Amino acid sequence: MRVLLVDDHTLFRSGLETLLDRHEIEVIGTAGNGREGFLMARELQPDVVLLDMRMPEMSGLEVLSGLRAVGFRNPIVMLTTSNEEQDLVDTLRNGASGYLLKDMEPSELVHALREIMLGKTIVAPELTGVLARVIQGEGEDLEPPKEISPFAELTPRELEILCLLAEGQSNKVIARNLGITDGTVKLHVKAILRKLDVHSRVEAAVMAVEQNFCHKE
Repeated sequence: MRVLLVDDHTLFRSGLETLLDRHEIEVIGTAGNGREGFLMARELQPDVVLLDMRMPEMSGLEVLSGLRAVGFRNPIVMLTTSNEEQDLVDTLRNGASGYLLKDMEPSELVHALREIMLGKTIVAPELTGVLARVIQGEGEDLEPPKEISPFAELTPRELEILCLLAEGQSNKVIARNLGITDGTVKLHVKAILRKLDVHSRVEAAVMAVEQNFCHKE
């Protein structure tokens, strides 16, 4: 089993990686924010993605919905401290294969991951009552699923070019920095504008800046 860990808490990531390794579960990558996790999941194609719910740049829910929107079909599991009903409902509605809590026993986590790999949907035992209510229709008055991030459809190269646009770089400068032709840059920019539903590179850059999408630590 090849697992990608996406969590903004460094110590938790490190500890979880050690735990999984002891149970012969390979961690093929770790990410400290949602955007990085989104890109790594598309590139590495892990067997399972383990996501925190609340992270900088893209939330776990945005990563989940974004990956499903671009055709990622492997199991995605939310591993979080949140026992909020709405979080559980939104996660399952957007295609998660599991909703687990960080305070669960290590052996239970490993067992849950193995069950998920067999095609099952696993929810933390503490939340089974909530799940039952939702199935019975008592959760129909809850909020609808959150909107998918407008950046979810962009390819890794388009995301890279968008951030360079946000820095004010021209097509020629971008082409030189990335080692591609001006024409290729123009095609990528055209695709970016179409996917973000904007009419100019300035609008795309402003959107990226306003949402702090290209923030660099």
